[in-house]
Amino acid sequence: MIKKLLAIVLLVLLGGYATWDYLAGEKTKKVNEPTQEMMDAPEEQVETGAITSDIPVAQDFTLPTLNGEPVSLSDSKGKITIVNFWATWCPPCREEMPHMQSFYEKHHEEVEILAVNVKNMDDGRPAIEQFVQEHELTFPILLDESGEVGLTYEIMTLPTSYILDAEGRVFQKIIGAMDEQVMNELVEALRSYE
Repeated sequence: MIKKLLAIVLLVLLGGYATWDYLAGEKTKKVNEPTQEMMDAPEEQVETGAITSDIPVAQDFTLPTLNGEPVSLSDSKGKITIVNFWATWCPPCREEMPHMQSFYEKHHEEVEILAVNVKNMDDGRPAIEQFVQEHELTFPILLDESGEVGLTYEIMTLPTSYILDAEGRVFQKIIGAMDEQVMNELVEALRSYE
């Protein structure tokens, strides 16, 4: 009973944070709208959102896979990378994983997926192994056993994904489940900036 109550409280807090994060993003969009000065500038002087060197590089981390092999985020440098934070008890994560697997099968040579299980918030290793087997996942499953990486990436809602360019710079943060079409669109959008 207490576990269920704690889970409900956690979900309410996560939902509140997601709402706050969304509303804060809306305010940021308004602040970043073009000014009259930008509108009057010659077209070649107006930046169109191209990726530049001032975009932050994602914090590197090293986590073990289910087999105990260490994998670092920096190992994927040179490829577009999707860093996905998830848990087995999360219904949107369950919905998203078949899309990720299908996308990975088609694009694994050019796009890496690192699925970071927030093990400190999950139901244990057997549940994770069963989930991976059930969904026939072939991309790297990393175990954030202490929750440190989740804290570094400010994970409040599951699933949450970061889309990184080939240099490891953060292109997009997605809160909530993605389907294969969304992943395709994000990767195409990223390629158009490179």
